[in-house]
Amino acid sequence: MVERKYITYNQVHKLCQNAAPKILDEFKPNLMIAIGGGGYVPARILRSFLKTPGSPNIPIQAIGLSLYEKLAKEGPEEEIGTKVTRTQWLDFTSLSNTDLIGKNILIVDEVDDTRTTLQYAVQELSKDVQLQAEKLGGNQPKTNFFIFVLHNKDKTKGGKLPEEMVKEGRYLAAETVGDVWCCYPWEAIDIDEHDQLAAAGEATAQKNGTNGTNH
Repeated sequence: MVERKYITYNQVHKLCQNAAPKILDEFKPNLMIAIGGGGYVPARILRSFLKTPGSPNIPIQAIGLSLYEKLAKEGPEEEIGTKVTRTQWLDFTSLSNTDLIGKNILIVDEVDDTRTTLQYAVQELSKDVQLQAEKLGGNQPKTNFFIFVLHNKDKTKGGKLPEEMVKEGRYLAAETVGDVWCCYPWEAIDIDEHDQLAAAGEATAQKNGTNGTNH
């Protein structure tokens, strides 16, 4: 049976809070793109900590990507698919603030599992930037992509991020965990039971000295 790690809303809030200073100081995002559905809640929480006096809220746009396929059994685990499915994307025809040129764009997701979804997001958004730049013509300011995830699974990845993104430190995981199934609170049917399981898991992890590593 796959080991499960239950995460509470309170823990998600604190992971975002702890990561915010580095994101604000080093990434300086002026647009967030949340990968649905797991990136929606972290992006919204994170925005509260990225707000600076006298500045407007950082806009959040959403894209929908799916890699998992539900298993025909009880439990929260899903089988990892082989192909990323695009279920929602930026609408450049109706939203003026989806202009990507010259922005520091923070891509937000809940977990970096195989890295396949993140690779797809960066590749496809980079193509959108190139198309926009070609339409505008001339020398356009550089667009920089950054990534924030709540949890990075310490495992061999199937997907890859651009080498310059890794070298320049434009990737941040709030916490690194083992190859476990992360159970997030927004997926819970019974939130009280979920929180109880999270507390029990924390107690066991502290006893065994196997808590995740913060970055």
